[in-house]
Amino acid sequence: MTDIRQGNKSATEVLRISEFRQFITARFFYIMAMRMITTVVGWWIYELTRNPFDIGLLGLSEFLPAFCLALYAGHVVDKSDKRALLLKTTMGYLLCVMVLLALTLAYTGNHLGRSRLQWLIYFVIFCSGIVRAFAGPSLNAIIAQIVPREQLSSAVTFNQSTWLTASVIGHGSAGFLIAHTHYATTFCIIAAYILIALYFLFTLSPKAKMVKTNDTKTLDSIMEGIRFVYKTKEVLGAVALDLFAVLFGGAVALIPVFARDILQVGPVGFGWLNAAADIGSITIILILTFFPLRSKQGRTLMYVVAGFGLCIICFGLSTWYVVSFIALMCSGLLDGISVVIRGTIVQLKTPDNMRGRVSSVNSMFINSSNELGQFESGIMAKLMGTVRSVVFGGCMTIAVVAFTWFKAPSLRKMEY
Repeated sequence: MTDIRQGNKSATEVLRISEFRQFITARFFYIMAMRMITTVVGWWIYELTRNPFDIGLLGLSEFLPAFCLALYAGHVVDKSDKRALLLKTTMGYLLCVMVLLALTLAYTGNHLGRSRLQWLIYFVIFCSGIVRAFAGPSLNAIIAQIVPREQLSSAVTFNQSTWLTASVIGHGSAGFLIAHTHYATTFCIIAAYILIALYFLFTLSPKAKMVKTNDTKTLDSIMEGIRFVYKTKEVLGAVALDLFAVLFGGAVALIPVFARDILQVGPVGFGWLNAAADIGSITIILILTFFPLRSKQGRTLMYVVAGFGLCIICFGLSTWYVVSFIALMCSGLLDGISVVIRGTIVQLKTPDNMRGRVSSVNSMFINSSNELGQFESGIMAKLMGTVRSVVFGGCMTIAVVAFTWFKAPSLRKMEY
């Protein structure tokens, strides 16, 4: 009992750092706004077109800039004051929300027409992808400048808990707002959340640049980050496995189709389906906060990714709302374990002066794969049908784990 109390105390010690509390508060409102946009725009596009492929194009719109700019963004993050960069990117995201708000107005819709409105939405999401290319690495890299190294593991876990809690509330509340209010009202609330995030980011102190501007050329700096990830096999293996799992297991992208056409639930049911995976993730991450994994993390990573694939298959085959919800919630629970293992490895293995570049490479592997997976899901749904495409994705996820199990024994045996 004494050991448990001491473990709980050490796990929450990081919350005594006032700047860390301010940071996770800002991150909470920022992520909640971002997830609300994902939910609202996904439903909006499908309502406009009734075509799953168009949801895939939405993912591609955000993937392209986030992926293409990721490596350069990492270089910029490492040589910048991360607080100042976060303030700029958050204001850029606020601008994107204001444009989306303008597009919801009846006057705008009547003068643009459905086709032009659709492509303007894609353009705004493309611009948000540019913002995200710089914001994501900044949010990850700044943690090490706020908390001591010995508390990084706890900080990563709390950071993920904050992300997932915000994601659950963002998805769920967005579905409720779509059902009971207008799109314009929803985007006004999203804008308010971003303003709150801006306030708390502003309260952080300026952060020192980890790399001097004239130390290295841009291309050399970028290549240094790539070489580090490639040589650090624990980091490379963990993020590569997650990449393919997210890429093939992107069933969440087709939730608007399942909600409207297969499960036949309204916007509220759609919002909760969107939140189901995050509910599972936050549940397991809260457990891991107080009872962290002590051994065999690499083997555990492979088990949970394979289980994630099985959950995606169950979701694809289900025609009952409750079963679909549980399948997605279990997929999130397993994914949460994967996120904690991968996030801890990246934070512990990365030197302070390379955190921006390594976070950007990580973003290319993981974050951008969400949007690429959304595009892949849209294409496969068009070619194979919605249900078959989701089942195929789950099967491919399991196949990737089986391949990795035999081809990457060092990852399977990895411990920290």
